[in-house]
Amino acid sequence: MDTGDANPFAEQQRLFEFLSQDTRQLIVQELLGHPTHLMSLAELEYMTGKNRATIKNHLDTLRDEDILAQYIFEPNKETRELPAQFYGFTERGVEILHDYKYLRGVPVARALYENTRKTEKIQRHEAAPRPDLPPAVAKALEFDEPDLDIDDVDVSTGR
Repeated sequence: MDTGDANPFAEQQRLFEFLSQDTRQLIVQELLGHPTHLMSLAELEYMTGKNRATIKNHLDTLRDEDILAQYIFEPNKETRELPAQFYGFTERGVEILHDYKYLRGVPVARALYENTRKTEKIQRHEAAPRPDLPPAVAKALEFDEPDLDIDDVDVSTGR
């Protein structure tokens, strides 16, 4: 019995299972938390704790699904110290993340990312110039970061 086309939720279920795979989920979370939402392979390797081959395999899979794209920053190709290839979301990718409520987690992902201790190399990669994301993608990933001064907050009430 073939129910492939008969089940209107089959694609939703497939995408949910696809994004739920541990390494792909880590990649998505790290990209959501990165200040520019564009990461080098070395940054992804460091932040996920997975090896380069595993990361590359999952990046290829996410690119095949048009969730991620590879973005190149040509000026960085001239130096060994800075990455020139970055990975980030596509328009389809942010639409899917919106549909599955991942974008609500951007502030938490950012806080986790910022509070992770990074090596000198990863700090250099993080600070490297990189290309701009497509405008629709960048807009979808924007959020207003609170400008809290801890001295102005009553810890007991949070105000």
